[in-house]
Amino acid sequence: MSRSLKIQPITRTAFAPFGEVIDTSGAPDKIINQGLCGRYHDRATLDCSSGRVGVSLFKAEARTLPLALHMVERHPDGSQLFIPMSEHGFLVIVAPDQDGTPAEPLAFITTPGQAINFHRGTWHGVLTPLSEPGLFAVVDRIGTGANLEEHWFDTPYTVELEKKTTGTGPATAT
Repeated sequence: MSRSLKIQPITRTAFAPFGEVIDTSGAPDKIINQGLCGRYHDRATLDCSSGRVGVSLFKAEARTLPLALHMVERHPDGSQLFIPMSEHGFLVIVAPDQDGTPAEPLAFITTPGQAINFHRGTWHGVLTPLSEPGLFAVVDRIGTGANLEEHWFDTPYTVELEKKTTGTGPATAT
């Protein structure tokens, strides 16, 4: 048995309780390099309680939908910024905190060119690319001590695309 979790497009407003959507929407904050480059300045709030901020590369296997969500995790000592190194969106799963455990999760899909930054302590699913190569630059806390908490759901969720119907044909995935 599982519970259904529908994927929705990621927006700054919907994702704000969990972190930041990093992209180049709107006008650049500054024009640099002899007017040939727009700088979208200071888009992520990097936060760690100890240690230092570091840059790592992650190579994750692409997943397919529907996806079984058994577990979420969080990092109480530091934020995590995921920057895809390909032209593909990826699946982002988050859950609000409810007295130290995750409440009902939400699933978002990014578009090409978007990155996300999880606030420190945000419950989230593991890195979930839906396309190869699954390569990401990750900016997060580097330091000693336990900075990982996992929560395993008693009943897993089935993560799937929202089905939309048209008035004239069968349901289609969006």
